[in-house]
Amino acid sequence: MKLTTSDNRSVTISQIFAIGRNYAAHAHEQGLEAPDHPMVFTKNIASVISDGEEIVIPPIARDPEFGGNQTDFEAELAVIIGEHAEGRPCKDVSRGEAMGFVLGLACANDVSARWWQKKGSGGQFCRGKGFDTFCPIGPRVVSIDELVAAGLDVHDLKIECRVNGETMQSARTSQMMFPIDVLIEELSKGTTLLPGTVILTGTPSGVGMAREPQVWLQDGDAVEVEIEGVGVLHNGVRFG
Repeated sequence: MKLTTSDNRSVTISQIFAIGRNYAAHAHEQGLEAPDHPMVFTKNIASVISDGEEIVIPPIARDPEFGGNQTDFEAELAVIIGEHAEGRPCKDVSRGEAMGFVLGLACANDVSARWWQKKGSGGQFCRGKGFDTFCPIGPRVVSIDELVAAGLDVHDLKIECRVNGETMQSARTSQMMFPIDVLIEELSKGTTLLPGTVILTGTPSGVGMAREPQVWLQDGDAVEVEIEGVGVLHNGVRFG
């Protein structure tokens, strides 16, 4: 999948890194401690879909033998790594240099099949979060310059998730324990972040798993992720 900014710079997604428990309130709602270092996992590139496409929950993620349907929503700010102006690779980058490697920002939904995340994959998150269609990204990629020109602080944007019009998550990206520049610095240590690398920066509190009663995505649901200055990502839900 190719991501394009409003000023027509584009890049094809090459890999997806995601960050767990990057909002303290989200860690606490699960009864877990906030991590001392970024908690990193990956998502399957084939999980990516665009604005307006459907999140398809496959039979394996609804099978009673495997916990039944426990498909959750996670609103996230996506950071897309692009080409550096000087042609430098994004490797061993300092925090002060980090934003120079950012092509732009987008809305994302780290859709998660909780049984497969927690129990079905030996403690590894990648399968429960990597089913096809489980990574909506969009509706566009907004450059840092565009956000700054709009008078916005790229490190302090309002982020929300709504399911069928009801607000489930609402926070500000300034509440992230590891902000964008720190994540790029950490992930690039000894590792080249190729152009097209997507970093999902973590989700705020309010996920369906932590609610009472729990809220799982259902056939026919409509999910929106909105980030200030970036846009609104719209996806329907369908049982496949």
